[in-house]
Amino acid sequence: MLRRPASIKLFELFGIRIGVDGSWFLILFLMIFWLSSDFRHALHSSDGVAYLTTVITVLVLFASLVVHELGHALAARARGITVRRIDLFLFGGLTQMSRDAETPGEDFQIAAAGPLATLGFVVLCLVLCLAIVGPDRAVHAIELDSSVRITPVVLSLSWLLLWNLLLLAFNLIPAFPLDGGRIARSIVWRFTGQKQRGTRVAAKLGQTFAVVLAGLGLWLLLDYVSFTALWLLAIAFLLWQSARAALVQTALNQRIAEFRVADVMDSQPVAIDSRTPVAQAIDEFFLRYGWSWFPVVDERGRFVGIVRRERLEAARERGENWLTVGSALEGEDTGSWRIDAERPLTDVLASESLGRLGAVMAVDREGVLRGVLTVGRLRRALQAALGSPTGP
Repeated sequence: MLRRPASIKLFELFGIRIGVDGSWFLILFLMIFWLSSDFRHALHSSDGVAYLTTVITVLVLFASLVVHELGHALAARARGITVRRIDLFLFGGLTQMSRDAETPGEDFQIAAAGPLATLGFVVLCLVLCLAIVGPDRAVHAIELDSSVRITPVVLSLSWLLLWNLLLLAFNLIPAFPLDGGRIARSIVWRFTGQKQRGTRVAAKLGQTFAVVLAGLGLWLLLDYVSFTALWLLAIAFLLWQSARAALVQTALNQRIAEFRVADVMDSQPVAIDSRTPVAQAIDEFFLRYGWSWFPVVDERGRFVGIVRRERLEAARERGENWLTVGSALEGEDTGSWRIDAERPLTDVLASESLGRLGAVMAVDREGVLRGVLTVGRLRRALQAALGSPTGP
């Protein structure tokens, strides 16, 4: 899983954080700049109306990307996968899930849900456009034909219809990491019973498609020196890198497939009882060990969250030493910090907690804390696996 920089939160939808990273603002500006002159030419209106139509249309286009990612997110959530956030960036959207699919059917359904959501958006735009002006005027609007009078609403709907159709077709290409590639992986997985083989096939298709796309981009660049050529080259590079990363991770997964979280974790974790007063926790844990955070458990030993030193010190400075550690936990779902101790070690590689906290809490089926798996322990396990012979 690729780690992305912290994003800027826009809003929450269905309990899922929607955010954007810095590159999103770049593509937002470029698209508005690119479309504004064409929209002004097609509308025969003032610069202000054309510019406002452009801005609204581009923002709705990005909203349609959120709809697409929500399709993935809600399908994953329906199958018990925790979805914490959706981030938009330069080349689209990314849905961050707590784990990967466990069956080919689950993989197929999650991958197909995004294109289905986009198809629903396309149908909505088509119905609205046909209801307002009919098919002929809609075609003129899509072509940005200035010889026919077009209203801002029709122009926006027609343009959104066209681009969502293009995005839908592009996403369904059987090339990893596109949705079509993930669907192809699930099909190979279903017939071979091997997820890793499915990933290799889809990733190889992804690399092949990246080469084709790069060749097209170079041809356009040499003949026309266009922005589209640069865009195709950038997308080809991203697809190649993502497919290559999938191949590398698949090879790594084969090496560590037999390991469980319990095999690598620290099975004697230091945890704080949630009923411990703030002052006592600072003195007996943070000052003694010098760590910046500790796992917190309830009276039955069940993991309930993470507490950081700065939160307890802030409470003490406010004269609230009587508060318990349980009242100062990180304000997040505990599912983002933990994993079943019996899960394969490969599941940890996609853990957001490992990237943000440097560790993940290993629990049993009842939620009792059984261990802590740190980045250091995981790194040593991976080094041992990669250094071991692969056999004949």
